[in-house]
Amino acid sequence: MVHEHTHITDLSRSTIRRLALSIGLTVVFVVFEVAAGLFANSLALLTDAVHNVTDVLALALTWWALRAAAKPASSGKTYGYHRAGILVALVNSTTLVLISLAIFYDAYRRLSAPPEVKANVLIGVGAAAVVVNLVTALLVRRGSEHDLNLRSAFVHLMGDVFSTVGAVAAGIVIRFTGLNWLDPLVSIFIGLLILWNAWGILHESVNILMEATPSDVDVDAMLSDILQVEGVRGVHDLHIWSITRGLRTLSAHILTDDIPVSAGTKIQSAVSETLYHHYGIAHATLQLECEGCIPADLYCDITSDIHHRH
Repeated sequence: MVHEHTHITDLSRSTIRRLALSIGLTVVFVVFEVAAGLFANSLALLTDAVHNVTDVLALALTWWALRAAAKPASSGKTYGYHRAGILVALVNSTTLVLISLAIFYDAYRRLSAPPEVKANVLIGVGAAAVVVNLVTALLVRRGSEHDLNLRSAFVHLMGDVFSTVGAVAAGIVIRFTGLNWLDPLVSIFIGLLILWNAWGILHESVNILMEATPSDVDVDAMLSDILQVEGVRGVHDLHIWSITRGLRTLSAHILTDDIPVSAGTKIQSAVSETLYHHYGIAHATLQLECEGCIPADLYCDITSDIHHRH
């Protein structure tokens, strides 16, 4: 356990260092890209620069959330600060949606009267942006598949990678054809890409905050597996939710025969092992009961319970 705790701490420190480096690289490039976008009169470059500003904020919030999540649980925060990352993911994804709407509005105005774009500047700066954005994205990629907070930051940065590739492509075409309307058209494509990625993170963040059942958990199959544990006679008052994307928890009442506490402990242990190995639920609170079960009442109505007791 000590070795595992040390590993997690070292991994968090490594992630925080990589985030700090990503923030520094992004800030430097934002200043350069804004100047180049104004000089080239390119909405695609200015759009990408604005998106990079939000990346700085997103990375800073992600950095803060990782540090907050490392704080131990206390009497005031009995689950610790793990949900800080979900709140940051919600803020990041909401910001991305608003940015997409602003991009669509600016692109619409420019499509009606496309200004001349300095294609050579757009190509050169866009190519540099691809490199910078890809490097920063790779710096935060590790761990993003299990952490929604890191995932939101990674999506921010990968959105930049694809958007700058689009800007470079538009610059090349404009250079040889003079079709300046391609610049705002690429911005619309960038906005749609950002919106599509943001929606997935926003939806998952809200589900976690609403304590929804994880989407990959088959509740019927789980109940069947629990009922197959020797000594289990029924299950009710079942709740399954996520603290973060990778931290799931469950509470349930388990109906058994009228047995000694020692026998009940073995049943609890067997159910917990099943939940951990089959469904990734490492924290399960199981209350054993031998009478008073209402078989149809699988999901407890907390409000009605409170009114009934009063």
